[in-house]
Formats: sequence, C-alpha cells, structure tokens
Amino acid sequence: MNNKFEDLSQFLAQKEKQGICLAFSGGIDSMLLLYLCRNLNAQAVTFKSIFQTEEEIDEAVNFAQKYGVKHGVIEFNPFENSSLRFNPENRCYLCKKMMFSQLKEYAKKEGLNYIADGTNFDDLKVFRPGLRAIEELGISSPFAQFEITKSEIREMAKISGIEDYLKPSNPCIATRFPYGEELSEDKIRKVKQGEKILKSFGFEENRLRFHKDIARIEIKPDKFQSFLEKREKIVKSLKSAGFKSITLDVEGLRFGSMDT
Repeated sequence: MNNKFEDLSQFLAQKEKQGICLAFSGGIDSMLLLYLCRNLNAQAVTFKSIFQTEEEIDEAVNFAQKYGVKHGVIEFNPFENSSLRFNPENRCYLCKKMMFSQLKEYAKKEGLNYIADGTNFDDLKVFRPGLRAIEELGISSPFAQFEITKSEIREMAKISGIEDYLKPSNPCIATRFPYGEELSEDKIRKVKQGEKILKSFGFEENRLRFHKDIARIEIKPDKFQSFLEKREKIVKSLKSAGFKSITLDVEGLRFGSMDT
C-alpha cells in the first residue's frame, strides 16, 4: 500500500466514529472505497433510477454483500424535476443535487455523519458539472482529497484482490442523448437494449448515442474490423429493437462526446 492509501486508510478510520455513508455506484472508484471501509462503521447506498441498468444495481448489491457491508438502495425518479426531462446542459448538476439531497436524508436517519463518494483526482480536471452539486451539499470525495488518480485506484484494487479492477466506466444513460433532446422512459429503455445487444456481440465497452432516429455506435477502434464482420447481424438486431438508422462513429469510443 503506497503512502497515499496509508494516509487515506488512517483518515477513514478516524471518520468511523461519525459513521460513514458511501455513495456506491458500483464503479471501480466506489468499489475500492467500499473495500477500504469494509471493516469500519460504514454503509453503502446505491441509487436506482431509469438512468441505471438492472445489471449495475445487481453488481453493486453483490459486491457489498461479498465484503459484508450494509447496503441500501434509494429509488428515485429524475423526472420529478421537469427540467431533467429536456436534458439541459446542467442535467448532471440537477440530477446529482436531487440524488445527494436524498442521500443526506438517508444518512441522517441512519446516524451517519460522514458522507463520501468515489470522485477521484482525475475527475477534477474534466467537465463534471455534477461535482458542483456534491460540493454544495458538503459531500466528501476522499480520493480527490488525497490526490489519488484513476490509475492508482485500479492498481490498488488489483493489489486488494478486486477482480473487476479493470472495470470500464459506465456513465448514466442520459449521457447518450444530445442536450435539449426530450427524454422518455421508452427512449432510455431502447438505448439500454441497444447497448445490451452490442455487448452480446462481444463489444463490452460501447456507447450507443441516440440522435432522434439515428443510433451512433461508439466502440474502440481496434474493434472496428470485428464489427464490420458482424455488421449484418448487428444491424438486424438493432433494427428489431426499433432503431431505424444505424451508424458507426469512426472516431471510436470516447467520453463526453455529447459535450462538444
């Protein structure tokens, strides 16, 4: 364990008396944070909404159970804020504000006074409007505080025996739509189904960006040849799922492509 993680572990141990509440998405950052808190007075909480997949929720539940950490699930409807239905540029801010406000209420009822999430040091260097909501609500981000990067988290997760230490990031489904696009449960379910279809063809890391009737597929460039070999079957499956026009983005898989 390097000095950063030694210092972080000591810091978390000091917070145990307050009771620790972890915002647990099931991504590798929050997985490692849960692991570091597994022997402390801590609870993990996962949000469940139309913006997450059932697989994500199941994986989060199973991981918490594996390490014996008490785990709760908060179900919330993002469309209770009517602004979110139209996917504004500050969507992530509005959504995080809703989510973490509910998390604060949950933590208060459970007597947990230190609330933390898995934001890492690298996250501070990119466009993450949701971070402002977290800061405003007084949520702590210990990885960012101790300047721990994504690569350091993956390496520590590997050392700790976490099997999914290479687990790819999976932003919420709303990021698949352009800003200003009216969202609906039907559209979101369609995108979830489309990405599931792509995974079934061997493209574990993919994004299906949805522009009205156009499905724009992002996969890693080294997977292009495999995609072209399976093109007819993939297109047939996606059209059966309701997509009319299907394109392959030659820039490949990248994060935040809807932000530009």
